[in-house]
Amino acid sequence: MGMKLTRRQQEILDYIEQCMQVDGLPPTRAEIVEHFGFASPNAAQCHLRALAARGAIELRTGTARGIVPLHRGETTAGSRNSQTMPVIGRVAAGSPLLAVENRQDDIHIDPSLFKPRPDYALRVHGDSMVNAGINDGDLLVVHRTPEARSGQIVVARINDEVTVKRLQRRGRGIRLQAENPRHEDVLVSRHDDFAIEGLGVGVIRTRMD
Repeated sequence: MGMKLTRRQQEILDYIEQCMQVDGLPPTRAEIVEHFGFASPNAAQCHLRALAARGAIELRTGTARGIVPLHRGETTAGSRNSQTMPVIGRVAAGSPLLAVENRQDDIHIDPSLFKPRPDYALRVHGDSMVNAGINDGDLLVVHRTPEARSGQIVVARINDEVTVKRLQRRGRGIRLQAENPRHEDVLVSRHDDFAIEGLGVGVIRTRMD
């Protein structure tokens, strides 16, 4: 990345990347404090500000997970490992997610930056996931799979609607959890036509002028 980091800064950056690979989301500041045993949240914030000053991350205010590793979002078409993936916009009711009419654009990304490897990017609409660091207009990078663990961010289809939520399982019950107290969770009943379309493996922030 061409930047000089202290050992602790590199450890924190590695931890952020690890969380992104496992959960598809950055850690909260509280999770960083707990993981590294910092005496106060301010200590973690000082390291995060230093990483932001060196261009390693972007800090977003007002969200619990407002930490974005910038190099994950590099989308230069000239990258040696760059691949083209479809960007899915609003999904027509009842249509397959990757149907031609749902494709809004293409994006060039290095798929090796994400684990599992992504298959497409979904344009996020609305603010129901802002406390997970996913804002309106962001691109959620998605690995296509019908399976996901409880606690992971998923792209789910419930009846004719496609939504991004955190999957919560309890016994045979399924709840799609919003990450914004202004939005209600979605309880999936046995009468609903429900399917997991994919697993969120990363977020690319886009500036829409």
